[in-house]
Amino acid sequence: MAVTALGYVSAIRSVIDRIDATQVGNVNRAAEHIVTALQAGGILQAFGTGHSEAVPVDFAGRAGGLVPTNKILLRDLVVCGGQEPRILENEKLERDPRIAAPPPEDAFVMAAQSGINGGIVEMALLIEQRGHKLIAITSVEHTERVAPRHPSGRRLADVADVVLDNGAPYGDALLSLDSGGAVCPVSSVTGALIAQRVIAEVVRRIEAAGEVAPVYLSANVPGGDEYNNTLESRYAGRVRRTA
Repeated sequence: MAVTALGYVSAIRSVIDRIDATQVGNVNRAAEHIVTALQAGGILQAFGTGHSEAVPVDFAGRAGGLVPTNKILLRDLVVCGGQEPRILENEKLERDPRIAAPPPEDAFVMAAQSGINGGIVEMALLIEQRGHKLIAITSVEHTERVAPRHPSGRRLADVADVVLDNGAPYGDALLSLDSGGAVCPVSSVTGALIAQRVIAEVVRRIEAAGEVAPVYLSANVPGGDEYNNTLESRYAGRVRRTA
């Protein structure tokens, strides 16, 4: 595929079509786990590291998204877990399994392109040990081609109850360069797509059960703040809004 703007659009469209064809069942399973958690009074915890931090940001605290959702980033584990803040200066922090600490009991979604790093796998193992449902968003092609960095020898995909394949190739970048390597990653686009597909299915199930889905309005429309504050008050002490 040509390394052009149109070339990327064409290539990413092919990836999206493949996700549409292969991930419907997994999206439905993920949505069912989340609905079960919400109906039991739980919330959704969304975690990602590196550029995969964009996925929890897409799940949590945004217009059209589910109110009972927390995003958890590496810096949250540091600040809330009692680590020295200066360790955030370590660009390879996500590789360290010691960084993970167990959040409250809920359903979890975790995003990682490779799914092999110590921090993400340790978090997944803690979630598994405590009996939570875990949904993974990862590249199946990438994770199967690399060795795990966690001492257990497991990957995120090995631990999760549901694995949603983000369709990204090995190395994430989509367009090959004549000089070697590749450019234009996939996972940011497809991670957001998968997140919104799951949310759509969650809301559909809640509405089909005759309930009103707790969905944010934009804070930039009249009455948005008041509406959102009312919804957030239902989850006081459980939903955090971090920068």
